[in-house]
Amino acid sequence: MGLIKAALGSAAGVLGDQWKDYFYTDALPENVLAVKGRKKGRGGSDNIISNGSVIAVASGQCMMIVEQGKVVDLCAVPGEYVYDISTEPSIFAGGDLADNLMKVFQNIGKRFTFGGMPPKDQRVYYFNTKEIMGNKYGTPAPVPFRVVDRNIGLDMDIAIRCFGEYSYRMTNPLLFYTNICGNVEAPYLRSQLDGQLKSELLTALQPAFAKVSERGVRYSALPGHTMEVTQALNEVLSPKWRDQRGIELVAVGMNSVRASEEDEKTIKELQRTAALRDPNMRDAYMTNAKAAAVQSAAANQSAGPAMAFMGMNMADAMAQPVHSQSAATVPAAAANSWTCPGCGALATGKFCPECGTPRPAAGGFWTCQSCGTRNKGKFCTECGAKKPAGVPQYKCDKCGWEPADPAHPPKFCPECGDPFDNGDIVS
Repeated sequence: MGLIKAALGSAAGVLGDQWKDYFYTDALPENVLAVKGRKKGRGGSDNIISNGSVIAVASGQCMMIVEQGKVVDLCAVPGEYVYDISTEPSIFAGGDLADNLMKVFQNIGKRFTFGGMPPKDQRVYYFNTKEIMGNKYGTPAPVPFRVVDRNIGLDMDIAIRCFGEYSYRMTNPLLFYTNICGNVEAPYLRSQLDGQLKSELLTALQPAFAKVSERGVRYSALPGHTMEVTQALNEVLSPKWRDQRGIELVAVGMNSVRASEEDEKTIKELQRTAALRDPNMRDAYMTNAKAAAVQSAAANQSAGPAMAFMGMNMADAMAQPVHSQSAATVPAAAANSWTCPGCGALATGKFCPECGTPRPAAGGFWTCQSCGTRNKGKFCTECGAKKPAGVPQYKCDKCGWEPADPAHPPKFCPECGDPFDNGDIVS
């Protein structure tokens, strides 16, 4: 009796699975990452796909066919997909009818040995390939951030807090199926994965911020450099997200980035101190300090006008050395400066800081006794007087330096320190 039931069940099951099937899924919402396809047909086994069945694929979806736990085909092109390589034969799939009938009877015999049940499992899965947005994140504890300001020589570590949202997209459904969801019956929701993704994102923020800070980006300007932050995060997260799970970070948004009050105060003080290196800024600061001291003293009713003038004099005394020092450096630098004949830049050393041209020799000049014109040749360029024969031409025999006034050479060469003697006279 059991053999008869098995034979009848095998025949009924095979005949029921002869009809072509139509697989589809409803629109995948943002909270669903993977779902099993729904079958529309005239019955038959749930996990059997007859040869020639049609599978509908919508935009933003990827269809995958799994047979006996192995992925045999997938399609991400919107439209109608016809599965014509199934191991479940159908007399309606076209081709040679006699050959199809032979395969059907062979399938009945195979099912008979399994008690009338189909010895295979075929499923259709749909994966959401749209951008999954609205994933909120926030740093529960401060994240280290390196502040680099090469203009003032600042390089220090501070702690910041940041809040915002990020989005990701499934780029490799095969990896996601193999390593994450597998053969699921119920829809695989994003909530089952978001906790792990958020934890790994917060862990990757520290090395990502380090790469961004090396480019000189201030922590307060991070919301304007989300592209750089996203790229740095992808470099850190790619080995886990893209290469193991088949998903990739798309964008990171930052609603606010804040440092502690102590760190912000320290940075402002260092910036203010660095600004006072400029003599003009320092003089302006001292002028404001002087004005504030005078106003404060004048507002003191108990002290009277005498204390006001005393405060003004004290401010003058404090500002005078600073102003004198900054002003004294200008004539000293101007007296030793020279104009580069190559690019016209003003220089003070032996070489031009812009083009590297050596400083031209200042020697070889003599003063005309008739008109007082400084000349370098044998005759005066103004009156034509001949260069006096008694004026020797000096040139350092060590470094080649020539004095500006040959009539009054120095005792020692100002460039190398060699003493001037008769050996330095060249004419």
